[in-house]
Amino acid sequence: MLDVLITGAEVYPGDGPPVLADVGIEGERIALVRPVAAGELERRRAVAANTPDEAALAIDGTGLLLCPGFIDLHAHSALRVLVDPLQEPKLAQGFTTELINLDGLAPAPVAAAGWPEREAYLRPIEGPGPERPGWSSLDEFLAVLEAARPATNLVAAVGHNAVREYVMGRDNRPATPDELARMCREVRAGLEAGARAVSFGLIYVPGLFANTAELTALARVAAQFGAPLVPHIRNEGAGILDALREVIGVARESGAPLHISHLKLIGNGELLEPLLALIDEAAGEIPLTFDQYPYGAGSTTLAAILPPWAQAGGGDALRARLTDPPTRRRIVEDTTRGLPGWENIYGSCGPERVVVVDAPPAYAGTIGRTLAEIGDERGVDPLVAALDLLAEAGSGFTMIDHYASDDVVRAIFRHPLAMVCTDGIFGPRPHPRLHGTAARVLGRFALRDGLVPVEDAVARLTARPADLLGLADRGRIREGLRADLVLLDPRTYVDTATYDDPARLPTGVEAVVVGGRIVLRGEGATGERPGRITRTPRRTGSWVRM
Repeated sequence: MLDVLITGAEVYPGDGPPVLADVGIEGERIALVRPVAAGELERRRAVAANTPDEAALAIDGTGLLLCPGFIDLHAHSALRVLVDPLQEPKLAQGFTTELINLDGLAPAPVAAAGWPEREAYLRPIEGPGPERPGWSSLDEFLAVLEAARPATNLVAAVGHNAVREYVMGRDNRPATPDELARMCREVRAGLEAGARAVSFGLIYVPGLFANTAELTALARVAAQFGAPLVPHIRNEGAGILDALREVIGVARESGAPLHISHLKLIGNGELLEPLLALIDEAAGEIPLTFDQYPYGAGSTTLAAILPPWAQAGGGDALRARLTDPPTRRRIVEDTTRGLPGWENIYGSCGPERVVVVDAPPAYAGTIGRTLAEIGDERGVDPLVAALDLLAEAGSGFTMIDHYASDDVVRAIFRHPLAMVCTDGIFGPRPHPRLHGTAARVLGRFALRDGLVPVEDAVARLTARPADLLGLADRGRIREGLRADLVLLDPRTYVDTATYDDPARLPTGVEAVVVGGRIVLRGEGATGERPGRITRTPRRTGSWVRM
């Protein structure tokens, strides 16, 4: 007898057209995919029979879509699952697998003495971590995640920023040959521990201080495992073409596949066509894909508005610069004028379009306020107000920056190489992408607006990201594969989260299954926590050890 049988659903297998079918689950695997003729559905309705005797639990899928569980290609859940293993904002959209340690930011590897500084820097994006880490290597951190028993499956990337900080701190300088060799060993150790990608965060400390030669050396290690490079490129505004050319060159030189994180255009809408043309040109030469969250605003730490040189060192070094009058004047001047190659978010968006959405407790009154409003309240220029916040309370502020029109977002989404990510940051007033991304992509863009075929939207959420990460056991509805599934009502499945009310869950999700167990049904999570932590290397074989 099957454990669960979903009958008569319109099954989107992830890599092909839909078919009416019954899908049965035994243990954590899909045990049955049985096509059903339309006439058989009519007969079942006439006799009110859904073959319940075949399974301990039968679910009528008539009129519903059954898809493989969705894969979030950019999640900031690495620390979150230690305090909230249910991950309901992700489950309620249909996400069953999350790729963590993106933007180069990761809790490991880390030295015990360096954890307080690391935790403080990660907090605005990854959320608070424990007082003591309880791990050093990525392998040890994955074991901690396994013990937390999350509801979603977690797949790790090796975070370059974490590796660089572990080896050489937050110094603004090139790595020595010995330091570079140590970084390569750490990347290899992470990939051997089960990481499926190498992520770069080239606007975050200390990754933004790395030169192209350093990125290429680490990329060569990734190439030995067939692991993709997943970069947050150096510039997503006026300098986006040069920033994209840099990572394309790294991929070409190293032989590693390239997957661009959250492709976007901060202002500079005139660069849309050249951007997509460059993507097309490069995709003819190297394995290249990208992901996107379907919104025209981003979210990151407020400290990201600072010029790169101002962010070198730790929090004490930053405060010293912000409280030194000549250095502060230089920060203001560089932010006002811009610097060659630097992604100047403040200059591109303006203070009216930058909103504080998380802050240290003493500054909770800034949450929901634009920098322009905070400047008015303080009686100072908005940029000065932002620098004052960072000087007074450190880097523990998160912002939302509105940078693009919906037309630009949709134009990027229609590109055939696009996949999907939430880039979701947890907090008191999160970006709506945390709760709404999958339902916006499949429910709004595909089912309602027809921007891409439904079959294609499902593939972007399932089979294609599974293939990218080498996850051969999921991403498709096929007998023998892991039973990660989402059952939804196409008539009501849509995002409801907004910037003003961002924590609203999508409508229309009937059930979510992870590893054969129902983790969400109807109104909420069931409490089941069957998520798996990927701990096996993407590819084994011989390679030269450094």
